[in-house]
Amino acid sequence: MLRDIRKSVQKTPVKLLDVVALLEDKPAEGLVAGQVGTVVDVLAPNAFEVEFLDSNGRTVALLELTRAHLLVLKHEAKVAA
Repeated sequence: MLRDIRKSVQKTPVKLLDVVALLEDKPAEGLVAGQVGTVVDVLAPNAFEVEFLDSNGRTVALLELTRAHLLVLKHEAKVAA
């Protein structure tokens, strides 16, 4: 079931300035799964530059990530079919 949910959310397109969550730890960059960032550049159809900030608004990391590493977060509820 979790696999089906992940496939479903992975179909959501990623756009510039989308708020996203990291799906896996990136220890070399000091990031953990679930951290929230903002897409600041679309490098290719499946590659994005994402900025992660600390609570003071300072950049913690700026990473190139693929769609498989990201979950697009929604601010508006959408009724499931």
